[in-house]
Formats: sequence, C-alpha cells, structure tokens
Amino acid sequence: MIKNVLFLLLPILAVKVDAQIISDAEKVKPTLAAIIEKDTMYWTYGGVFNLGGNQGILHNWAAGGELASFTVNGIFNGFTTYVSGPNIWINNLDLNYGLNYTYSNKFIPRKTDDRIDFTSKYGRMISKNAKFFATGLFNFKSQFTKGYDYALPDWQNNPTSDFLSPAYLTFAPGFEYREGNNFSIFFSPIAARLSLVDNKYTKLSPQGAFGVPFGQSSRFELGAYFSARYFTEISKVVSFRSRLDLYSNYLAQDVKDPKGLVVRKDNPGNITVLSDNLMTFKFNKHFSMSVGLVMIYDNAIPYSSTYINSSGQKVDKDEPFEELGWLQLRQNIQFGVEYKLPLKKK
Repeated sequence: MIKNVLFLLLPILAVKVDAQIISDAEKVKPTLAAIIEKDTMYWTYGGVFNLGGNQGILHNWAAGGELASFTVNGIFNGFTTYVSGPNIWINNLDLNYGLNYTYSNKFIPRKTDDRIDFTSKYGRMISKNAKFFATGLFNFKSQFTKGYDYALPDWQNNPTSDFLSPAYLTFAPGFEYREGNNFSIFFSPIAARLSLVDNKYTKLSPQGAFGVPFGQSSRFELGAYFSARYFTEISKVVSFRSRLDLYSNYLAQDVKDPKGLVVRKDNPGNITVLSDNLMTFKFNKHFSMSVGLVMIYDNAIPYSSTYINSSGQKVDKDEPFEELGWLQLRQNIQFGVEYKLPLKKK
C-alpha cells in the first residue's frame, strides 16, 4: 500500500526538482541573508481567509436531483514570523471547516471538511549562506467538532471522533534546509509524537482507534520525521502550495486485542504519509477558486468495507471509493470570496 501512496505523490514531487515546500506564511522579505548581515530584529504577520459555498433548488426537474441544497466552506491560513539576526521563528495556523445541507436529509448538516493544524518552528543559522538551520519543531493537529461515518444508518448515534479525539502532538529537534523563501526541508531523527483520544472511541474496536490501543487514551511514538514545503506563484493569478510529511515510528509493533490476538500488524517500515496540495486561481482582488487534494496513509487507521449493524450482522458499506483501501483522500474545488490580510512588519 505504501508503494501505491508514494507513486501517487510522484507527479507532485516532480513539479520542481529543487522544490519542497513552504507556504505564504514563510515568505520573509528581505532575504534571510540580508537580514542576518544587518542583524535586524522584527516581526511579520499576515494571512488569507476564504469563504465559499454553493446553493441549488430544483422543482419538477426532468433530470432529477437534490430538491434543495447548500454547502459552505471556510479556509484560513495565517502566520507570524520573527527574525532576529541568525534566529528565525515561524508559526503557521491552518483552519478548515465545511458543512453540507440537503433537503433529503432534512437539512441536518454533514461535515465536508474539519481541520486544525498548527506548526511552530524555531531555528538558528548554522551556515553563512543562511540555508542550514538547527531547528526545533512543534506540530498540533485536531478537529473542531464530532465526526461521523455517514455510510452507517444510525450514524447520528455513533460519532467516530471529536475535538481532541484524536489530537496529535509532535515534538522534533532537527535540521532545516531553506532555499530562498519558497522551499524548505526539515528532518529530525528523534521526533516524539503523542496521540490523544477519548477512550470511549478506542473501546469501539478490538484494535483501538487512531493507533491508540483498546481502552486506552494515549499513545507515545518515537521515530524519524521529515517535512518539506513549497510555494510558488505560477503567474500573477495562479499559485501553488504543497506539503509532504513522512513519519516512521521506531517503536511500532503488532497490535493485539484484549485476548492477546494480533488484530493489526505494524512495524517501523509502515511510514505515515501526508501530502497536502492546494492550487489557487484569483479572478480579481476578492474572488478566487481553489483546487485542493489531501492524501494520508496511516497504518494506524485501517479501512473496512463492512460494519456491524444493531443486530450484530456484518453489512457492506455503501462506499463508492472502497478500492482506495487504507488511503485517506480529500479532494475539493471551491469558489469563494477571499480576503488577504495585509503583510505587516514591525
């Protein structure tokens, strides 16, 4: 499976041979080398907020369709950057949330997106050309509200996740290479990761949930962490950003149920992969379209094409993309109103 995931990533990695990835948040002007030479000290901060949606109504429509529907999505990308001589401190916050309302579902909202992702990096230059930094990284991931498997008939009574369930915290000392303002690679050989989840979710399955064992509320991992970021303005109206994270857990081992039976095999070779890509087209100052693709492979989050109903019977899910297996995928196209917070320096 991991080979298939890496194969899907090849077109993304080939966008630029010399590129892997930082966002608008990490655009520091003037260049780092110039800043270090002047030994100046300042903050920069800014961000982008995008709100989009679509609405539709049908009546006596020959082709059929949803009688009434409404979808709304919000995206926020914010940053702060502090530079003081050879030191740089970068903070990125990515927030996504989306809801879909339909007449056939009595306008009960269903999530289409839910994400909290915060990264903080503090580095000190260790090369005169301002390309290599000794860096410490902290990352936090979670979600805003409860998540459900809408393929289940009684999904409203069986949430599968919630705020801080799961929550992932990563602490990683390492080294970062920065080429210009649009490309960075970070590597840590001793990255610690803590997964947190309410144990009511880990009791739903003999193998636990989100990598946390059955009946427990946390899991500690120690391994190697790689993170690459790239941002480019293809033209005045088109921009592309991408991120690739890889994590190998040195402590990975087979997961056993309360009876001691192996329910999921695991080892350090099962690398966790995150590929996050976003292309934005700006029509004018405030209107834009974005195309996003996020792919995740995590051996701790298996996929099953069946579920157990209230009668204890195994039933097939109504899932059109089950051939993707354990690969997690989220793809979306959004038209919306965009407000870009001005880049400020003080």
